[in-house]
Amino acid sequence: MKLEDLLSKIKPLEIIGDSNVDIKGINIDSRKIEPEHLFVAMRGTQVDGHKFIPKAVEQGAIAVLCEEISDPKDGVTYVRVADCEDCVGKVATTFYGNPTSHLKLVGVTGTNGKTTIATLLYNMFRQMGHKCGLLSTVCNYVDGKAYPTDHTTPDPIELNLLLAKMVDAGCEYAFMECSSHAIAQKRIGGLTFTGGLFSNLTRDHLDYHKTFENYRDAKKKFFDDLPKTAFAITNADDKNGMVMTQNTKATVKTYSTRTMADYTAHIIECHFEGMYLEMDGHEVGVQFIGKFNVSNLLAVYGAARMLGKQPEEILIVLSTLKSVAGRLEPIQSSDGYTAIVDYAHTPDALENVLSAIHEVLEGKDGKVITVCGAGGNRDKGKRPLMAQEAVKQSDKVIITSDNPRFEEPQDIINDMLVGLSAQQKKKVVAIVDRREAIKTACMLAQKGDVILVAGKGHEDYQDVKGVKHHFDDREECRKAMGM
Repeated sequence: MKLEDLLSKIKPLEIIGDSNVDIKGINIDSRKIEPEHLFVAMRGTQVDGHKFIPKAVEQGAIAVLCEEISDPKDGVTYVRVADCEDCVGKVATTFYGNPTSHLKLVGVTGTNGKTTIATLLYNMFRQMGHKCGLLSTVCNYVDGKAYPTDHTTPDPIELNLLLAKMVDAGCEYAFMECSSHAIAQKRIGGLTFTGGLFSNLTRDHLDYHKTFENYRDAKKKFFDDLPKTAFAITNADDKNGMVMTQNTKATVKTYSTRTMADYTAHIIECHFEGMYLEMDGHEVGVQFIGKFNVSNLLAVYGAARMLGKQPEEILIVLSTLKSVAGRLEPIQSSDGYTAIVDYAHTPDALENVLSAIHEVLEGKDGKVITVCGAGGNRDKGKRPLMAQEAVKQSDKVIITSDNPRFEEPQDIINDMLVGLSAQQKKKVVAIVDRREAIKTACMLAQKGDVILVAGKGHEDYQDVKGVKHHFDDREECRKAMGM
């Protein structure tokens, strides 16, 4: 593609060199640059890409998109713009043939539930006979082919490459998680969405956004930017649900488990194997538990309706779908107790999962033992809140390591314990080694008890000092159970 064609959606402030050169690839990582590539110098949160312009040129970059031009080299075209972050998505989507003009793309945003909603939509529409793509925290898929992921939402270039692969594979639909980071950093810039879903909003990522208002506004911007032709489905049970859609041009629909809405549902019966629901006036059995999952399923139902599917077809498929890996995933021991592995890593998510467990245990004698921690180098303010939520709904709490990253695990544990009174601390034990914490929980558990192992869910590693060591909560539970 000619560079001048590639720049059609942006407004350069200055161009030094030939804009008629052929571009064979784009990258924001100078290490991946090859001859005749365009290098985009992004100002990241950790490093400034402008420092790597000489390296990119050395590796064969024929053009550079940047905010500052210094020491230009002959034979290289420099395109200066006001904001590379704002331009990179638009340039990437142009280079890859505007893939979202050939797909029905649905984005899911919110604090909790994004992975579940996006993955269930992907599984549902594939089961209905459609070719689909998925962009999620757990894994990216192009019509069944897996592409491992490091971020909830990939960078704009990788994102458009994956969307282009979906188009090439004949996909009709794509479902993606839209994180607050991705929205704030304009990683989804240039994409055209057919619809957007809002799950809920609670405290998270304040290490990055600094205030809850900034975090909320990042999510809201996703809906502000939806086109008039799109739909926006929001959670009427969340106090920020209607805030999300107040300025959108899209067609707004609501869902609720508690009040009047376009799509409603409530629980008729609940067991660890699943729930029996009344949804949109129909009765359906599903293989999920917890009120928060009723909300997730309503979001899925609403999106399917807005994408033209009939209620009966949606509910039949919904009844066959299984929980996403590491989300309320039960493991039964031969001794009669149950371990549940879940990704809950915010106070609200922990509260939801524990509430779901108590909904099933209601009227039974089983005790709840919770194993949890908090991630290092992330929002420290939520650590005491995590401990408080765990203690509130558990008979015993074991506070342990999560992904300590570059912090000392004991320091993170101490931050969690600060949130507890002397009385609350009586039912808490701190065990730094996560493997030993899970073993201890299994040793304490008796028939009918439930162990919640929270925080890591699907992850199969522990991040310690920049190294990812293999660690899987599900494997550790089975080992501790002698399975």
